Amino acid sequence: MLATAVSFAAFGVGGLLLRIVVFPLLNLLVWRRARRVALARGVIRLTFRAYIELMRALGVLRYEVRGLEKLERGGLLILANHPTLIDTIFLMAFVKRADCIVKADLWDNPFMRGPVRAAGYIRNDGGGVELVADCLAALRRGDNLIIFPEGTRTPSCGAVSLKRGAANIAVRGARDITPVLIECQPPTLGKGDKWWRVPPRQARFTIAVQDDLPIAQFIAAADSEVLAARRLTDHLQHFFTRRQPIHA
Repeated sequence: MLATAVSFAAFGVGGLLLRIVVFPLLNLLVWRRARRVALARGVIRLTFRAYIELMRALGVLRYEVRGLEKLERGGLLILANHPTLIDTIFLMAFVKRADCIVKADLWDNPFMRGPVRAAGYIRNDGGGVELVADCLAALRRGDNLIIFPEGTRTPSCGAVSLKRGAANIAVRGARDITPVLIECQPPTLGKGDKWWRVPPRQARFTIAVQDDLPIAQFIAAADSEVLAARRLTDHLQHFFTRRQPIHA
């Protein structure tokens, strides 16, 4: 419990330091926005890697990443399940040129607004056509877009329920999907869990990058993009449900 408390405190302090020291320096020294955003994302990636290693050193968790070489590309549409609070941190730590969709309220969060604004992540003000367009623009730039299609953490019962937004992006952009399966055993930091309810033994995270899922078949078999997105969402629903657990 103490190690977990230290980890959460370190996250908050690190976010504030990035906001009040690192990113203001970037704004001052780097005038080109594209270069500034790239550097900010690089700083966040390295910071998250260090944070994961801190949690490992403190004994909070251990982890294994499988198929990491599949992420050594650009313009990937990465869809992952969402069992814990720190899934985003893991993916952002290992994915180069990572972009993601950020809830609007995080733009005003005192610990997070510095990083999310400096990194130019995609702001979600309610979804819709504009959000899809922003996501497709990021993919065309060669960014790797990370999306949790559930929209929130998986409930404690384990029932996966996907929203259609990620499938809409894949269909309208004709982008294959790179699925990532995340497992945490024993479960911790799930939806509704309190941080101080630590598991009886060290949590083990397994992040498994799967082979790309081609979507041309869904587009060709449907009469419209709406129908293709619906069928793709159904397929992804079964995919993420039947593929768990990753290990015994």
